[in-house]
Amino acid sequence: MDRRSFLKTSALGGSAAAATSLAAPAYAQGKRTLTMVTTWGRGLAGVHDSAQRVADNITAMTDGDLTVDLKAAGELVGAFEVFDAVTSGQADMYHGADYYFVGQHPAYAFFTTVPFGMTAQELANWYYQEGGHDLHNELGQIFGLKSFLGGNTGAQAGGWFKKEINSPDDFNGLKFRMPGLGGQALSKLGASIQNIPGAEVYQALSSGAIDGTEWIGPWADEKAGFQEITKTYYAAGFHEPGAGLSVAVNLDVFEGLSPAHQKVVEIASAEAHQWNLSQFLANNGTALQRLQAGGVKVLEFPDSVWDAFGRASQEVHAENLGDDIYKTVHDSAMASMKASSGWINRSSGAYTAQRDRVLG
Repeated sequence: MDRRSFLKTSALGGSAAAATSLAAPAYAQGKRTLTMVTTWGRGLAGVHDSAQRVADNITAMTDGDLTVDLKAAGELVGAFEVFDAVTSGQADMYHGADYYFVGQHPAYAFFTTVPFGMTAQELANWYYQEGGHDLHNELGQIFGLKSFLGGNTGAQAGGWFKKEINSPDDFNGLKFRMPGLGGQALSKLGASIQNIPGAEVYQALSSGAIDGTEWIGPWADEKAGFQEITKTYYAAGFHEPGAGLSVAVNLDVFEGLSPAHQKVVEIASAEAHQWNLSQFLANNGTALQRLQAGGVKVLEFPDSVWDAFGRASQEVHAENLGDDIYKTVHDSAMASMKASSGWINRSSGAYTAQRDRVLG
């Protein structure tokens, strides 16, 4: 589709979406099974759980009238093939991280996370209250998708390295796994970025195919076993401050569902989003303690490295702002983030700092 033509008739361009037919839609009757493909290997901690939660929610909320057959990565299509599988009609829906699909459009990154972007709460504020969901669907219309948030990992760790990072120069020539715009930013520091599905990361790190990787956070990383390979772990990262996971349904399939079943998909995804965020955050603290007890050295990047991350991230955004869709989504997300953070920092942020100081 011509993006400029699309912009003229969509909310991304500031005008109303194209008018729909006045004819009454025909909805599929009887029991129905939807095939869900995912970007996750079966059993991957947290992320597969989130996909399964959505599938189980849909089945339970419809008393089995609408069921979801979940196919993990590689069981029907590969992890990075799910977008095309759903747009083509090979599968009905996917659960994944939309920043894997910046090749389809770079604005998809915002519906997972962007470097120096929104925390999980700020993402939810934008998505549910400040027009983010509408923009997600406007972008999806180009590809024939109806999208929802369906999970969140919270803030992700800086990652696992086979050597300590003391300056930006230490990234030069480093083979590192990092998807999305964060990976593009890290490449500006000289890193060789590898985009590897989650189920394949352990083997890549173990074999030396990569020198380091980010995955998610202490709980999921411990489950993946990265501490068996290296003991150098950076706790805070610049690249994924609150990574949202997405559910996307083929638009024709979605429009063929009854209004009640459409609402079920929406609510099932939203519940999984909140449930999944609490799952990660509830497990990360004790997992970090176990990792440290096992000899993992938990470090923070020095300020010079954070400054380099910031400059590289700004360059990546600047390179994409010439695209009208990207600019619209970027400006909306950044405006919402700035508005949300003003109060969050002065209220809960100040409170937690004082709580930790007083209670030690």
